[in-house]
Amino acid sequence: MIKSVKLSTLCKMQSGGTPSRSNLDYYEGDFPWAKISDLEKSDDGYIYKTEEHITQEALQSINNRQFQPGTLLLAMYGSVGKTAITKIHLTTNQAILGINIIDDTVLDIKYLKYWFSTIKERLLNRAVGAALPNISLGIVKDLEIPLPTLLQQQKIANILDAADALRQNDKALIAKYDELTQALFMDMFGDPYLNINNWLEKTCGEFIYYLADIGSNGANSVVSEKLVMTDTEDYALMIRTTNLTRNDFSNNIKYVSKEVYDFFKKSQIFGGEIIMNKIGSAGDFWLMPHLNRPVSLGLNQFVIRLKDINTLYFYYFLSTDYGTKNIKSRINGVATKSITKTAVRELPILFPPIELQNQFAERVAVIEEQKAIAQKSLEHSESLFNSLLQKAFKGEL
Repeated sequence: MIKSVKLSTLCKMQSGGTPSRSNLDYYEGDFPWAKISDLEKSDDGYIYKTEEHITQEALQSINNRQFQPGTLLLAMYGSVGKTAITKIHLTTNQAILGINIIDDTVLDIKYLKYWFSTIKERLLNRAVGAALPNISLGIVKDLEIPLPTLLQQQKIANILDAADALRQNDKALIAKYDELTQALFMDMFGDPYLNINNWLEKTCGEFIYYLADIGSNGANSVVSEKLVMTDTEDYALMIRTTNLTRNDFSNNIKYVSKEVYDFFKKSQIFGGEIIMNKIGSAGDFWLMPHLNRPVSLGLNQFVIRLKDINTLYFYYFLSTDYGTKNIKSRINGVATKSITKTAVRELPILFPPIELQNQFAERVAVIEEQKAIAQKSLEHSESLFNSLLQKAFKGEL
């Protein structure tokens, strides 16, 4: 029988902090400062860089809370249970807990990281807060982890590392196909910054015939009353950022009933639209796949439908450095970032001949066929990894 031991006896834990946002100078430094979004972007489970950096004065203002390379970072807010091991010396905001093993001859850091992956649901069930679920340091300290011998822990971690490498290779191949599409865009249309072909300069609003969010269905009080989601399979899938980011519409799903789906008819999704976040990771956007089932728009998102322009051209234009920088320039807020419908409509876009746009889309379709094969391979490698993960902590490896 493998014994279980409280984490508080095995690890030292400390959260980070957020320097005052009112002091803009604090965020003009070079010391890495990690947020939940940095953990969410760490597909391979490691952090090599952060989006934001702070000054030494800012670091001192949060009591010099910093973490050495090799520290396991755990999200306590929002993406509760998400982990990553830092490869760099950094600090974090208060939503992230830094965990260091007291005696590495007793507990292996990668074994601990993989174990956290198996208890996400348990952590979410203990989370409080409707808008932003969160757990406390006390909850983490009281967790009990099964503790086989160090040799067995390392064996488990090595098996899972090998399975994880397979899915990371599939993800890398998919990323290569995306890079190929971007290169094709540049080859056919040129750099939007230079516009050497003198394409017509227009605004996105000239091509948007439908721009809506969940609030388009009624007042906030009505939306709040009518919007009932469940984790149990139901009539319609509610699309969320986590599903779009991971291109995973089978796991971590929220559902709504037919009654709810029908009520929110102004934010029903059919596939082929542009979905853009309006709050939080504002300005992030995706091309909605066809899921062949009823789908409802998630909270804090826009659905964008187009006319008189090729949707793939529109999507990849916004994906260029020129497009993303223009989006970022129109985002408001510091602590909570947002973008308005007006700002989306005002985004500049170049308009080449529609025939050339369609030709681009045809070539992209060929690339997407190969990407779909890689995506299927990723689904298999994800399934293998998850199967091994469950077996590992049931003592079956």
